Amino acid sequence: MPEKAAYDDLPDGVVVADAEGRVIALNPAAERLLGTTADTALGRDFRDVLPLTDSQGRDWWACTDPYGGLRSRHRQPECQLALDGGTDLLVTASYVRGPDRELTRLVVALRDTHARERIERSRANLVSTVAHELRSPLTSVKGFTATLLAKWERFNDDQKKVMLQTVNADADRVTRLITELLDVSRIDAGRLEMRKQVVDLPTAVRKAVDGHVAAGEPADRFDVRVLGELPEMWVDPDKFQQVVGNLVENALRHGEGQVTVTVGPCDVGGAEGAVVSVSDEGEGIPEATASRVFARFWRGGDRRGGTGLGLYIVKGLIEAHGGSVSVGRGPAGGAEFRFVLPAGTPDFI
Repeated sequence: MPEKAAYDDLPDGVVVADAEGRVIALNPAAERLLGTTADTALGRDFRDVLPLTDSQGRDWWACTDPYGGLRSRHRQPECQLALDGGTDLLVTASYVRGPDRELTRLVVALRDTHARERIERSRANLVSTVAHELRSPLTSVKGFTATLLAKWERFNDDQKKVMLQTVNADADRVTRLITELLDVSRIDAGRLEMRKQVVDLPTAVRKAVDGHVAAGEPADRFDVRVLGELPEMWVDPDKFQQVVGNLVENALRHGEGQVTVTVGPCDVGGAEGAVVSVSDEGEGIPEATASRVFARFWRGGDRRGGTGLGLYIVKGLIEAHGGSVSVGRGPAGGAEFRFVLPAGTPDFI
C-alpha cells in the first residue's frame, strides 16, 4: 500500500490507523519491534496490534482515548510504555485531524529503549564511579581531621605532619576528580574554552614529567626526546599539560618499564604541526581493545584504580585543538599513545 511504502525506510517503527481505528500501515521496523507482520496486522484494530500499558499496568489507549478524547490534541509526547509481553518501547503519536477536527489518521512512532538504557547505565556508572572515588579520600580527610582536633596534644610534630600531608594529598585527589568531571561535562556539551598562546612544547612536556618525579616517581624512569625543530605552536598551555600528564599517568599506571615521551614536527593536513607520543615497555593494549580506550570508564584489563575518564578527556582536549589521537604498539612493545596538533593561530585573530 502507498502508506506503507512511505514509512518503509524510517529507522523507527510506525503504525498508522485510519479514521475507524483500523491499521492501514506497518513498516518493517514496527514489524520487528512488535514481532508481527504487516499482512497479519493490516485491517485489525490498532489496540489489538499495539497493546500498550503504562508503568502501573493500565491500558494506555483507554487512558489517552485518541479517537474520543479532546479534539484540540494533535500529538502525544514521548513516553515509555510496555507491550503485553513486557517489552519496553518509547512511544509518541500524531493525531491527524480533518476540517471538522475529527481524527482521520493516528500515526504512532515506536523506538526500542536500548539506546536510552545505555545512556542511563552510563550516567549510573558515572554516579557510582564518583561516589566510589570520593568516598575513600573524604573518609581519610574526615578521619585525620577529627583525630587531630580531638587529640592534638597527644601527637608529636612528626605525627601531625604525616597526618596533614595525607589530608593534603587526599584533598588534591578530590580536586582532580572534580576537575575531571567538569572537563567531561564541558566536552560533552561542546563548551571547552581554549586560551591559546605560544607554547614551547618540549618545555611543557618536561614540566609535566617533572610533576610525576616530584610526586615520587624515579627520574630515570622517564626519557624525553625532542626530534627536530618545531614550528611556533599556539595551544592552551594548561590543557596541553593536562593531556601529557594524563598520558604519562596512564603509562605509569597500566604500563611497565621506562616511559618515553617524544616531541617532533609533523605535517597536519598540509600545514605545520607537532606530534607527541607517550610509550611504555609493558604488555601493550590488545588490538581488540584499542578501539575502546578513549571511551568513558576505560581502565585497562587490570583496572588498577582511576576513574576511567582520563583518556576520554585526552581525546576531547586534543580534538578541541583541531588535532587527533591514536593508540598502537610502541617500539619497546608496550602501548604508545600518539597525538598530533596543528600549529594553530591565536584566537583573537
